[in-house]
Amino acid sequence: MSSKFSRLDFLRLSAAGAASTLVFPTVAKEAVAPKKAKKNDVNNLINIGFIGLGQQAIHLLNGFIAIPEVRVVAGCDVYDIKRNRFENRVNSYYAEKGVKQTVDMYIKFEELLAREDIDAVVIATPDHQHARIAIAACKAGKDVYLEKPLTFTVYEGQRLIEAVRANNRILQTGSMQRSMDEFIHAANIVREGKLGKISTMYAFAGEGPKPYTLPKQEVPAGLDWDLWLGPLPASIHYNHEVVPLITENGGDECWGAWRWYQGLGGGFTTDWGAHMFDIGQWMIGKDLTGPTEILPPSASLHRCLTYRYDNGIEMVHKNVGYGQSVKVIGENGWIMVKRGKFEASNPDLMPKEVDQKAVYETNPGHYQTFLNSMRSRRDPNVPVEVGHSSCTVCNIGNVAYELNRPLAWNPIIQKFVNDDEANSKLHYEYRAPYTLE
Repeated sequence: MSSKFSRLDFLRLSAAGAASTLVFPTVAKEAVAPKKAKKNDVNNLINIGFIGLGQQAIHLLNGFIAIPEVRVVAGCDVYDIKRNRFENRVNSYYAEKGVKQTVDMYIKFEELLAREDIDAVVIATPDHQHARIAIAACKAGKDVYLEKPLTFTVYEGQRLIEAVRANNRILQTGSMQRSMDEFIHAANIVREGKLGKISTMYAFAGEGPKPYTLPKQEVPAGLDWDLWLGPLPASIHYNHEVVPLITENGGDECWGAWRWYQGLGGGFTTDWGAHMFDIGQWMIGKDLTGPTEILPPSASLHRCLTYRYDNGIEMVHKNVGYGQSVKVIGENGWIMVKRGKFEASNPDLMPKEVDQKAVYETNPGHYQTFLNSMRSRRDPNVPVEVGHSSCTVCNIGNVAYELNRPLAWNPIIQKFVNDDEANSKLHYEYRAPYTLE
């Protein structure tokens, strides 16, 4: 798994990230060339297409469509009921606002990407489709808002970095906690040294993936199951929980269960780890690198998945009473942060206030950062390298779970040390004719 993204490039970007600010950590601004002007730039509008129209896409739609400079002009999904729902919502929204705008629908994302009037795409497909669609979008000259976890495999992430930089694109990872006040405050507390030397972080996401045991069911007439699978093996069967049905009120009957099963997703390790492990690495300045050792529960004194970093800090995947959260222990005290909640050992460490009613899936600040970056051609607060680093720590954690033995990791070359078996887990063989080209 060779990569054009060299060790020198990685070190350069790591240095840039360490020196950058917390709120807007611009990475190598010279790497992104100015965008060619398009017709809609004159009208100060940004045309966006959505690829993947499930429950998460509806949350994202509610955020993006309300921003005045945005026009949602296209949607794509392999399931007709999701296309119909999306089309109705967008058209109804613009009709109510008195805006002359309609949305066009597609089954194949390649047709959407071929439109020259589309400036950016929002990708909210299942994880196994992220990389190849995002790479194709970069090659088509589109900027990308890509849901977390960034990619399905470590190798896919390496290839996505190449595509973003080679095509001078802006990519924002959908790690919206990076744009929330309580998490920004927590990262500042740790990185400014107010806790002193850090020894341990407790970052909790949830259990890893489990075997796919849902029974085989008949594929609905409106779903193109072969396109949904994409590069995954054709032997994987359909179950309605994997691609949820739409209820009478227009909502999904459940979150797509593909995320919980081996071969389809990474379990809570990637689904919530891409949030909580991401915050943990941000706090300790490991955004563009990673741990050097991963211990499964059977090999850790904590009896939990444990990441060790070269500075001696351990990030322990353990629930210490707060659910999905991050708790940081330092020589001068501790802090705990989760969505809508912040606690600390010392009142001086507390933020002024925490918005407990914040709607995290519809975070205008995170989306606006992406739009601002599109105009300035400077990286957003969670660029592709950071999204890849956070995704990688999740994926290698699942490798440790699967192999159930300690693993040594080299975060510079992004491989396990002297471990062919573990390295074979960094990607899988796509079924023909799918590629990352």
